[in-house]
Amino acid sequence: MTSLSQKIIKPKLGLLELAKQLGNVTQACKVMGYSRDTFYRYQDLVANGGEEALQEISRKKPIEKNRVPDYIEDAVVALAVENPALGQHRAANLLQQKGTLVSSSGVRSIWLRNGLETFKKRLKALEKKSAQEGILLTEEQLQCLEKAKIEKEAHGEIETVCPGYLGSQDTYFVGTMKGVGRIYQQTFIDTYSRVAFANLYTEKTAITAAHALNSDVLPWFQENDVPLLRVLTDRGTEYCGKVDEHAFQLFLAVEDIDHSKTKARSPQTNGICERFHRTMKQEFYDVTFRKKLYHSLEELQNDVNLWLKEYNELRPHSGRYCYGKTPMQTFNESKKLAIEKQLDKKFEFSENYQEQKSQLGLDSSSTTTNLSIAVEDTVSIAPCTEVVIAPMLQSAKPIEAQKNLQLTDNYFVG
Repeated sequence: MTSLSQKIIKPKLGLLELAKQLGNVTQACKVMGYSRDTFYRYQDLVANGGEEALQEISRKKPIEKNRVPDYIEDAVVALAVENPALGQHRAANLLQQKGTLVSSSGVRSIWLRNGLETFKKRLKALEKKSAQEGILLTEEQLQCLEKAKIEKEAHGEIETVCPGYLGSQDTYFVGTMKGVGRIYQQTFIDTYSRVAFANLYTEKTAITAAHALNSDVLPWFQENDVPLLRVLTDRGTEYCGKVDEHAFQLFLAVEDIDHSKTKARSPQTNGICERFHRTMKQEFYDVTFRKKLYHSLEELQNDVNLWLKEYNELRPHSGRYCYGKTPMQTFNESKKLAIEKQLDKKFEFSENYQEQKSQLGLDSSSTTTNLSIAVEDTVSIAPCTEVVIAPMLQSAKPIEAQKNLQLTDNYFVG
């Protein structure tokens, strides 16, 4: 008897046992929430068929005379195992070519009856048959098994080489607060150091997604002299849209930040944010909502900031590059990796460059590379306070672009 069967039988046997202990059927039915008629039906079933008779009681009985003959059902099952990639329509057409008449809906019903209704289940049946009988697989069967193997493979962790190399951003629905409404959290995590940011909003839009980066994330990276190179998000409407009209896309273009998107219907692709949301729910939201009654979004945001400070600076993290250190400690110790990769930092020269060159006996006219020009070029691409993005936004609607970029006074459309 399976665990599922035991779960089904256990409350029914409990009703019979309670009635025996109390000596009162009516009282036992009131306590367990059953009717007396149901109690007597259970009692008769146990008396006639034992405890297993309680396993499943269904009034729905299949009409076997309407089923297809056994030889057709065997042919459908054999074809499903032989070629798992075939859908119900193609399977029905192929069987008709072989002289077995069955409709596509009939194929589907047979699959459901034999537990073969999905591609994965048919592949599992093929693997089982191959292991038991040692059959020689055809080319199509090998292709199906190889496809399933590729899908099952773990593609490893997110590749990141330094702080700021890749940031992960996602939206989390916190809940509904009386007097405030629905609350959404914009989460950003540096995938290398696992330093986290969280901002609460009452709506889920591209403006709020961009504001979360502009208000806290980018100023913090600039303060630490570490550039943010790329952001990973899902394909939600707050992150994706027309490049020339979408506020979040425009903001990333202005800040020269690349945008990567996760695989469709695969939240595990952005698993760093998903795992953080679970941690925050268990360690913060589930606790604080039982301790305190919040009346405003700002009040909740203040407590979120306090928890994040503890998470980033005091709580040991088991991330790939943390090794039990706190996220902030990991960031500070690995910040030099990001600084070393910046061109404008790599080509810094001392004031006595000419003196050093003369000591080495190098003639400035003989050098083939004009390093001063290279330095000017690298400095010119360094982040600045005002960015003119007219060439990029020529095709955009000026009013819409200006409205979407009103996140800070540092940007203007020229």
